[in-house]
Amino acid sequence: MPSGTDTPKTTSFALTGSGGSGVITAGSMILEAASQAGKYGMFMRSSGPQIRGGEAAAMIQISDAPVDAPDDAFDIMVSIDWHNIDRFAVELPLSKKSLVLYDPDNGDVPEVIVKTGAKLVALPMKKMAKAIKKGRQNMIAAGAIARLTGIQDEALDQVMVKVLAKRGEEALRASREAVASGSAAAEYFGVTLPEVAATMEAPERWMISGNEAAGLGALRGGIRFVAAYPITPATELLEWMAPNLKKVGGALVQAEDELASINMIIGSSYGGTPSLTATSGPGLALMAESFGLAVASEVPLVVVNVMRGGPSTGIPTKSEQSDLNIALFGLHGDAPHLVVAPQSVSDCVFSTQWATNLAEVTQTPAIVLSDQLLGQTKAVIDRPADIAFAGKRKIAEAGVENYQRYALGGNDVSAMSIPGFAGGQYTADGLTHNQRGLPSSQDTDHLAQMDKRRDKLQNHDYGDHWAEIDGDGPHAVIAWGSTVSAVRRALDQMLDGGKNIRVVAPRLLAPALPERMAEALKGVEKALVVELSHSAQFYHYLKGYFDLPCPSETYHRPGPLPFRPSELSDIITKWSGS
Repeated sequence: MPSGTDTPKTTSFALTGSGGSGVITAGSMILEAASQAGKYGMFMRSSGPQIRGGEAAAMIQISDAPVDAPDDAFDIMVSIDWHNIDRFAVELPLSKKSLVLYDPDNGDVPEVIVKTGAKLVALPMKKMAKAIKKGRQNMIAAGAIARLTGIQDEALDQVMVKVLAKRGEEALRASREAVASGSAAAEYFGVTLPEVAATMEAPERWMISGNEAAGLGALRGGIRFVAAYPITPATELLEWMAPNLKKVGGALVQAEDELASINMIIGSSYGGTPSLTATSGPGLALMAESFGLAVASEVPLVVVNVMRGGPSTGIPTKSEQSDLNIALFGLHGDAPHLVVAPQSVSDCVFSTQWATNLAEVTQTPAIVLSDQLLGQTKAVIDRPADIAFAGKRKIAEAGVENYQRYALGGNDVSAMSIPGFAGGQYTADGLTHNQRGLPSSQDTDHLAQMDKRRDKLQNHDYGDHWAEIDGDGPHAVIAWGSTVSAVRRALDQMLDGGKNIRVVAPRLLAPALPERMAEALKGVEKALVVELSHSAQFYHYLKGYFDLPCPSETYHRPGPLPFRPSELSDIITKWSGS
């Protein structure tokens, strides 16, 4: 949402408990019910480093406008139990205006919750659930939240029927009774929250995660083969694509590791089928050598990298923007390639489709640089527009004579033959080669082919898709990826709506487009670069590759905590002097 618009009415709540307590299921059901009732929203989840088991939290916002960044504090927190709450209480900010519902049978409220000053209300979920045959505490909590947030009984019931039908009538009956019990109890809490109005006149809405959205963008872009090895937090993208690829005549193969997966998609793309793999930081590191092979042999492919906290195994379940350096510079030699970064759950569709198109048209491998916050967040969004990008892979005609796979000239994108084409035989490997593809150690061939691979990216017309630019004030905030939404929400909360702040958010990170950046910053007196990395990777990239026409500063920190609007609005206000 552009800065300066009316601030949406939003209610935020969290469900917490141990792994297996059902808080993720309940939170997802509430968001879907809100969507069916004509509201927007988003759903974030948190779990411990062990991934399975341990603590868990579902964090949901319901709004009358699209939301794609966390709020400052939760209006409601429902704790089914206090399991490991000290580990992740910092991820669940509360205020004196917050309401905490807890089960008194779980012992005293932890000091970390008490000191927030939130209103504490006992809700005996264990006893209430035991009073219902096969009753569950998470459904008690769902009923209480639905009542407090104004979600109609009918909307939640429709979702329960959809989700629980396969479990049988008894499970559905028990859940209905539990929801009704929680809803009835909430009548007596004496709490009134701002009503989030429905906006039914809006176009068709979807509830989709960033990983699913990236998968959809890949299919729209023409991807028909996927090979991948599961890794948190990218696995859901692969799980979504497996059945959906079949619907369009494609296929997915689970490889034995990340090295096999990228080599499989190189082979598939070499054979003429647009191909993709998905991974996270450790997997991307393993793929580096083969990714370089794709650069040298000019085989188009897409790697969706869903970033997590690093280095090494790091924090698999939390977000960070610290894979930027490896995405930009992690290949040996001079290896120009594409890096595209989506900025919201909805933008994952567009950015992945665009990256696929760019890879195919320029015959260059592309990295889509998402992160855990985008990938695993579910959001209620307006149906993404169907966009048809112009241009496809340049294919040599069968029967071509004197075929030169790596011919120089033109726009430096040479025709690629498909195996089996008469006369189209050529060698595609990682060795320096001449125009026919034959290995060569000649300096002239080495320079000519390196110039070719560089120029085809630098000469491509990326249009206005390269960045999202809002406002024309004298001060600019430069951000990328999921941080962009947090910046925009922070500006919306500033006293003047951030009217004097320009937002420049590059979607295309490589190749660098310094002329376009200079144009975007024309008239800017100073800039602030905001990112979620410990070493200010994005800031140093800008300083090294862009001639920024104004003094610049950086605000950066590592994950695992996402940026909150008040954190950024305070920083931006002090920096800008607003």
